[in-house]
Parts: sequence; structure tokens; C-alpha cells
Amino acid sequence: MGPIRRASPCLHTVWGGTVAGPPWCREARQSQHFLHFARHSCPQSAVSARLPPMSTDDDSRFRPKPGRIRPDASKAGQAKSFLTKVRKIARQHGTASGRVSRGSGGASGKPGQNGAVASGRGVQRGRGAAFVRSRNLSNGWSHRQSGSRRVIVKSRSVRAAGKSGKAAAHLRYIQRDGTSRDGERGRLYSTTEDHADGDAFLDRGKDDRHQFRFIVSPEDAAAIEDLTGHTRDLMRQLEADLGTKLDWVAVNHFNTGHPHVHVIVNGRDDLGEDLVINGDYLANGVRERASELTTLELGPVTEIEQRRKLTAEIDQDRFTRIDRAMIAEAEDRLLDLRYEPDDLRGQFDRTMRLRRLGKLGDMGLATGHAPGVWELNERLEPTLREMGERADIIRTMQKALRAEGAERDPMSFHIHDAAPTMLIVGRVIDKHLSDELGENLTLLVDGIDGRTHHVSGVDPARVEDARIGSIIEIGPPESTGRPSDRAIAAMAEDGLYRPSRHLEQARFEGRVPNGDYEGFVDAHVRRLEALRRAGITERMDADHWRIPADFEARAAVYDAGRSTRANIRVLSTFDLECQIGSDGATWLDRRLVGAGESDLSASGFGEQVREAMDRRREHHIEHRDAAPQPDGRIAYRRNLIATLQEREVARAGEELAAKKSLPFRAAADGETVTGTFTGTTQLSSGKFAIVEKSHEFTLVPWRPVIDRQLGREVSGIVRGGSVSWQLGRQKGLEI
Repeated sequence: MGPIRRASPCLHTVWGGTVAGPPWCREARQSQHFLHFARHSCPQSAVSARLPPMSTDDDSRFRPKPGRIRPDASKAGQAKSFLTKVRKIARQHGTASGRVSRGSGGASGKPGQNGAVASGRGVQRGRGAAFVRSRNLSNGWSHRQSGSRRVIVKSRSVRAAGKSGKAAAHLRYIQRDGTSRDGERGRLYSTTEDHADGDAFLDRGKDDRHQFRFIVSPEDAAAIEDLTGHTRDLMRQLEADLGTKLDWVAVNHFNTGHPHVHVIVNGRDDLGEDLVINGDYLANGVRERASELTTLELGPVTEIEQRRKLTAEIDQDRFTRIDRAMIAEAEDRLLDLRYEPDDLRGQFDRTMRLRRLGKLGDMGLATGHAPGVWELNERLEPTLREMGERADIIRTMQKALRAEGAERDPMSFHIHDAAPTMLIVGRVIDKHLSDELGENLTLLVDGIDGRTHHVSGVDPARVEDARIGSIIEIGPPESTGRPSDRAIAAMAEDGLYRPSRHLEQARFEGRVPNGDYEGFVDAHVRRLEALRRAGITERMDADHWRIPADFEARAAVYDAGRSTRANIRVLSTFDLECQIGSDGATWLDRRLVGAGESDLSASGFGEQVREAMDRRREHHIEHRDAAPQPDGRIAYRRNLIATLQEREVARAGEELAAKKSLPFRAAADGETVTGTFTGTTQLSSGKFAIVEKSHEFTLVPWRPVIDRQLGREVSGIVRGGSVSWQLGRQKGLEI
């Protein structure tokens, strides 16, 4: 359609709501859809700026003169209606408004009337995109408008969670003890079941491409009587928005100051296809629906209630809504809060901000240049966020200690931001998820040095056997050299490594798994390439690499610098009380005959270990495993540790034999043990593997490498309280 002459009066008539105008304009006014769209989505200025000037003296003689339809540059042959063009202009204008609305909030930090619309991130793709587009064409996200109840929603998508075991680990830890309202184990539920089957849920999602995880935390969750019913209502609304049934389970957590819900959703829709959810819906849509439900149940937030909540944030040592609003409105970090007599409604917000700025000024995060004029420190947000996180950690540590009946001075708390540089030995007082959407764990350890340690980012596999009360050792990351580095150093001649010569040597020795000699050497070359980027090696050509004389040491230092995982060892799965009367070789026994009490503090857990060692010593004297000497020293039985271990293994073997209806035989030192690895058992002396034959079974010390052989034939030689496993050597492998 060609240009329309003098269209402004007609458009102004529609938006202004008058009855003047030619007949075709009156017909347009009769369309409710057009009226609603025009009034709420198309500001007059956005359209009138694109129309030619007009005169108002010839309205009665107005006649539309449509021109011929011209091809569009991007989509030739497709005509665009006038309504389509208006919608496009309104959408552009609305999105632009949403992008700048961050700084247009009121004095209390509340967004403007437009709210914030979708960011445009994946708007056209995924389930829920229609809901996001509807918010783009309306007043934005309602959960950001005044009166809406605040809800925090965190989401994460984990790829191949079922195949990697991450799904099982996450489900296990969100159901851990102490998370329910009565302090018991968390209860798993679904859309129809109050006690959902977690194993069945994992089995349904084991082959899914990804898994969705949500944490839904309403600000006023404590006032919601039925959090389970509330969650089910939310998931039904999400299913309606996404247009598919969802396979989900959830657990309510009451172990923090704010009750919240963990929701896990499998990654397939009701048609069996991959569940793809729109990015903006994940970022804002779930929160929108949760806020609507909470507001519907508890009612809108009143102005008095909102002021009470904001007032409570003034003196908090964390990043608050007041801080966020001030950062948004500051220009070059300068905030002008000088008194304005005409702004009566903003006096409360001004007073509240000035009080908050006084608090920030005392903390060195804001500077007053004149009455009402303040400058915000550039480190204000990260500093306050870090302080808030540390305050949360300290509260968590104090709560865990109180649950153990212990009290510690907060000055003795040590929060490790990375792997510890010094060795930590102590008992586990808490074990929980570092990020409740992930799998990594945080350990709280009451150390023998009298300090309480907080170590995050722990691999769950390293502490799978550790329970509350277990004794563990946490040290710096392992810095031992790699076998590939040793092989490269051995093959180097005069500081030069040649892949072609390494290939010849590998073929001559014939010990490469599956005979993939080229792949074996290529792996070493890839290692050299990584070290080259670190400045350790130098590539001269395709078959010559320059290797420094201290190659292995520098490579080990490089790996240690990149590793953030602490080196963790479980010293005893049993607590001190269980070790005192045990018939096995305990951690206390190893301290009695080894390190002694030199590194134990005189307070805290160190003092408890001293007392436990004294009681364990008396136990050995009673059972004639130790005897007091005239000079006051204690003489222990020769080979005490080995003797206690043999005694416990014999006792545990007889107990297992009664259950298995299979004879037990203890393995002698130097004996070759063969059979099927059927499982493990945890004793005071350590973890032992069960190796069965058709007519008998035996217990031998466990090592991590054997876990991959569960249910298979294994063979190993018992030497000095350990086993040298010969796994796969008949096929040319060496472990």
C-alpha cells in the first residue's frame, strides 16, 4: 500500500477516543483488538513521527489513495498490512523502553510502569516463546511491578546428567537429612505422588539430552501454608505455558532462613522429543508465574509492608534492593538526593537512601561530597555481595556446630576460597551442596588445629564414604607428575623429543591398549602442545620438540597451578566414640604409635582427640595390647596395627559368612588372590573388597581402581596390608 495522506487526524482520533473522523476510521474504532493494541502498545509519538505533516481544515474531504503494492526488500512479493507495520513499530518502541527501564525505577527501587520486557535472547525458539512475546506486546513482566510478591528463581540445564551420574548425585543430596520442616530427610514428591520414586524418575531420564533444575524461593514462603500444593500449582501453570506435560519431582527445604523448593525436570516432552524451553522464559517466565501465584495466595504487597521490608535492609551488610536502585540511578557513580519540596511522595525513599548511604559511608563504600550528594564506590556491589556470602557461610557454620553440641569462636573460622595450602585434619560436621543446582560439595571440618574450616568445590566421589563425624584429611592439589610427562622425558635425547621415534619404540614394546600406536603418541603430542602454550616446551617442526632439563618438575607445577580440587583422603568413616572401643586398627591407633599429640590443639576438636586417645590407650591396656612401663611410657604390642586389622577382618569375615552361606578364608601376605569382585565393606581398619570364588570368599584392602571391575574377575597380590591388582594384564594393560 502506498503512503496515506493526512493520516494523523484519523490516528489521533482513534488514540484520543473521540468520535470524529471519516467512515473508514469509525469502522476501525469498532475493532476492539485494534483499539486495545493502539491504546496500550503504540504510543502516539512512535507512529506520528513516521507520518507526513497534515492540515486540519479538510478532514471532511479526506479520501484514502492507496498506491500499488511494492515488493519488500527482504521478502519480495509479500505485502505488509498497516496493522503489521504498527505492531512492528510498537514492538521496537516497547523493547527499547524495556532496555532503559532499569534506571527509571522509583525511589524505592521499583521499576517503572513498563517493567522489563524480554531481552530478545532466543525469543523465537523453544517452548514458552509465545508467552514471552505476549509480555513484549504488553506492559512487560508483572513480577517487577509494585504490589507483586518477590520470588527468587534459579535455573540450570545440565547436559547428559543421567549418563554421567550427576542426576543421581544431585537427587541424593537434595534429599539429605535435616532439610525437612521437622529436621528429617527431605521428602521427594511429584505432580500426583506424595512419596515419589527417585530411582524410577532417574531411570526415565537416564538417556535425556539434558535435565532442568530450578530453585523457587518466595520471599514470604514462611507464610505459605502448603508449599507442596503451591509447587504443584506452579508446575501446572508451567505445563500450560510450555504446551506439554512435564516429568518432574521436587523437595521442600526448610533448613535455611527462607523455605524454598528444589524442582528437577527431565529433558523430554510428552511426545518423547527433547524439551527445549525458551531462554527468556527460563530467565523471567518461571519467576513471573511463581510471583503471580504467591501474590494470589498472600495478596499484593501493601505500601506499609513494602516500606517495612526496605527499612529492614538499611543496616544489612549485603547487597540490597536499595543499593541496586541507587546504582541504577547514579550518573558516573554520583547520586543527587538534595531536598525537593514538591516531591512529597519521595521523602520516605530519600530518607531511607540517605540512611543507607550513611551506613555505606562508614564502610568506605560511599563518599558524601555535599549535603544530599554522594559518590558510590566502584567496588560497592562486589564488596557487598562478598560480605553477604561470607555472612551466610558463618551462619551455616554456627548452625552446624550447634547441631553437634559444640560452640566455637567465629574468629577461629577459616573460609577457604580455593584448595587449602596447608594440611587439614579433622572431623566432618556438615556436608552439603556448594551450589544447590550443581553437584560439587562443601565440607565443614572441625580441625585438630582448633579451627573450623569451610572448604567448597569438593568432588563428591572423593568423600562418598565420609559421613558426619568421619575423620578426613584435606591437602593441596596433587602435584605428582603425569605418566605421559615421564614417558616424554625418557624418550628425549639431548633436550629433543621426536614423536616418530616414540612411535617406533611403542610398536617395538607392543604394550599400547588396543594397538592404537598413532593415537598413543598423538596424546603425548597434545600434552606437549598444551605445555607449549604455557611456555614450557618449544615446537621446532612436526617431528622435533625442545624439552627443558627440568621438564617434569615444571609440568607438575603447571598442573598444580591449574588444579582447584583439594586432595582429600578419608582417614576413618567412624567417629571418635566408635573408634575408642573398636577391635580393629583405627585412626586413633595410628596416632598412638605414630604422630602422637604434638599437632593437637589444646581446645576444640584437638582437645577431644587427646581425650579419645587416652581412653583408647586404656582400652588396649585392658585387652593386653599395651602395657604401662615404670618410666610412665606405654609399650604397645609389636605390629599392633597389623594385629588389630587381622583380628577385625577375621571377625567381619565370619559375620559375612553367616549371611552369605559361604566359607570365609583370610588371605595371607604374599598370596595371589583371584575371584569375582562382588562388593565392599567398611571396617574400622578401612574399606575392604569382597572377592568371591565358587567355594569361598576373602576380604582384601580396597583401592579406587578396583571399583570399575565390580562383578568381574580380578587378580592381585597381597603385600604389606595392601594389594597390587593385576587388572587386564592378560590383554596387555598395566595399571
